[in-house]
Amino acid sequence: MLFAINEINANPLQMANLTLGYEIYDSCYSDAAAVDGVMGYLSGGQSKVPNYRCAPTPRKLSAVVGDSPSSGSVAIARILGLTKFPQISYASALPTLADKIQFPSFVRTVGTVDSQPAAVVQMIKHYNWSWVGIVSSNNDYGNQGSQKFQTEMAKSGLCVAFAKTLPTPPTKESLDSAITAILKTKTNVVVLYAYATELIPFFQAVTASKIVGKIWIAVGSWVPSAVFTQKELWATLNGTIGLAKYSSNIPGFGDFLYTINPAKYPNDIFIREFWEQAFGCKWRENSSIYGVNTTFCSGTEDLRKLDSSVYDTTNFRLSVSVYNAVHAVGHALHDMMSCKSGKGPFFNGSCANFRDFQPWQLFYYIKNVQFLNSNGERVAFDEKGELKGLYDVLNWQMSHDLKGGLVKVGIFDDWGPTGQKLVVDEKAIIWGEKYTQAPSSVCCDSCLPGFWKAPRNGEPFCCYDCIPCSDEEISNQTDAAECLPCPEDQWSNENRVKCIPKVIEFLSYEEPLGLALCSITTICSILTLSVFGIFFHFRDTPLVKANNRSLSYLLLVALLFCFLCSFLFIGRPTTITCLIRQAIFGITFSLCVSCIFAKTITVVIAFSATKPNSSLRKWVGSSIPNSMIVAGSSIQTVICASWVIQCPTSPNLNTKATKGVITVECKDSSLTFFYIMLGFLGFLAILTLVIAFLARNLPDGFNETKFITFSMLVFTSVWISFIPAYVSTKGKYMVAVEIFAILSSSLGLFCCIFAPKCHIIILRPHMNTREFLVSKNQIGRQT
Repeated sequence: MLFAINEINANPLQMANLTLGYEIYDSCYSDAAAVDGVMGYLSGGQSKVPNYRCAPTPRKLSAVVGDSPSSGSVAIARILGLTKFPQISYASALPTLADKIQFPSFVRTVGTVDSQPAAVVQMIKHYNWSWVGIVSSNNDYGNQGSQKFQTEMAKSGLCVAFAKTLPTPPTKESLDSAITAILKTKTNVVVLYAYATELIPFFQAVTASKIVGKIWIAVGSWVPSAVFTQKELWATLNGTIGLAKYSSNIPGFGDFLYTINPAKYPNDIFIREFWEQAFGCKWRENSSIYGVNTTFCSGTEDLRKLDSSVYDTTNFRLSVSVYNAVHAVGHALHDMMSCKSGKGPFFNGSCANFRDFQPWQLFYYIKNVQFLNSNGERVAFDEKGELKGLYDVLNWQMSHDLKGGLVKVGIFDDWGPTGQKLVVDEKAIIWGEKYTQAPSSVCCDSCLPGFWKAPRNGEPFCCYDCIPCSDEEISNQTDAAECLPCPEDQWSNENRVKCIPKVIEFLSYEEPLGLALCSITTICSILTLSVFGIFFHFRDTPLVKANNRSLSYLLLVALLFCFLCSFLFIGRPTTITCLIRQAIFGITFSLCVSCIFAKTITVVIAFSATKPNSSLRKWVGSSIPNSMIVAGSSIQTVICASWVIQCPTSPNLNTKATKGVITVECKDSSLTFFYIMLGFLGFLAILTLVIAFLARNLPDGFNETKFITFSMLVFTSVWISFIPAYVSTKGKYMVAVEIFAILSSSLGLFCCIFAPKCHIIILRPHMNTREFLVSKNQIGRQT
């Protein structure tokens, strides 16, 4: 502490025109003494008066450096925290002291308790290792260290292949268990949280088992240690990577320690007692109580002649922490002095009054201080008021001449930016005889893009199976935890690594299927118009008259509309076509079947009315057929109108119907109405079929019920087979099935009813005479 204060006062750039003073109190590892000392420090005298400064001359107190034991630091931190008086401990490592609510003005210059496991995890991640074994000793260091290490691994998505504990001294059973775990697992990396007393027999067992190709990670306490003095283990240890506390030094401090003597520090109450114990002498002012052979102290004895066990000037582990604490206060005072009004950190950019500053103002500068000490080591506090870890990365290397040694190959600085905390000279590392570069240590090989990691039941999450993404998902990175869904209008390519646009599909006029259906529809429509022209041209012939000209005309018009409604199903669906196409299909087919039904009833009534005393004579005429046509088509019109009004259909983009295809379709908002429409149409068709079948034996001359029966068989067969075919198809083929049903049923009706008549009218006109029909009718009656 004195050395650091002298350095600060001697530096004209740091405390210009000011001298940093000090008061030193010894707490004697007593919490009560620590509290008494800090109260005396704050009050300024022997009287301890809280909240009062009793010293006769005002001296500005800056900060408290201490205490060493955590219990003492806790006791005084509760007092100092009331006014946010700065406190910097150089040795207290109790985790509770990181609580800024309980201890708001406490910071410390010792490494954080959790920094070393985090540093090891960073090194493991640096080499992309994820499957790591742990061997620890059965004590506080091994248990707590390995537990914290496993917690840090879990946070970083790494897995523990095995965790074995070695008792002190290790037993044969514990060594065999650890060796078996190493041999069974695929891991190439083993972290060791143990002391040399456990590791020497462990490595002897490893060497005896001829285990090679493993990378041992040495943590802190055994780098370096007695393990590396065992030459028979050097080949096994070759390639070991270790983390050790940063090898710091304080330039000039060793020489300063040798210049201390009672004459230089006459007010030091401890130095004279130390002098007597160190050199085995007594001071002359008390000579009257000593014997003749007593050796007296001169005060000029040479400290360099003392054994290091008595006066150690090489172990600076704790000294560096005190040195950094004092310099933190010095740099904070310098920063506070350098504040410029209007640019300060306090209200409205104000600065602290350096001659009369508040404790919390100095604490602000202390917790934000950042500097490099004389040895180049970074000093800065984290959000918990602690110094982050600074470690050397060491590599045990055995040369060809069978000499071994630890070589510094990098550094871990926890203050470094993310991803750059670990700096390693890869070319300087030797990975043992088996590897020329860092080996892999994973439970499973990486999943390539297009696959995702599926965890295995009962195994750590680092063990997984690579499963291909589904058709509508992708993974464009290695080791993807899950596949990403493609947008609705896209799907995955063949390798499942990117989304590509889906093909927009509908039954278009340009494709062969659409063109074929369109051509068939056009031809059928032309044929229907041609037959209508033939019937109109030969309207006065007996055959046309005998088959009810008006009904024939109406049936041909209905069939024409049945053919033409197919065009509503071809092409990209629009709001209008989706709204009307099923309704028009249902109404036109109902009109068509109603006309056939009316023709059938007309034939039955006509032939039945010719019988003597028939009651059906009064129904002969056009009123019955017309009523049936109006009734059948009206009911279907009501059904279709209700469908359109209550459940209007609209275009829909169906991305699920066909793989990699967006089907533009009319979304049926109500299948109930669709099946009601088909049901009524089927009812008319079956009713017509039954009546026509029963009337099939009427005289042939005027009887077309045979043709009607056959046409209804074709019609009903088509639509009965349509339903399962329609349900089992998807996309544009569902539309094609319905068009095919429309065309085939319409063409069946057209051919069965009008083809025989056109054959007679065009090719056999001699049969289209009244005499021929009457004679045929008479032959039929005689039969």
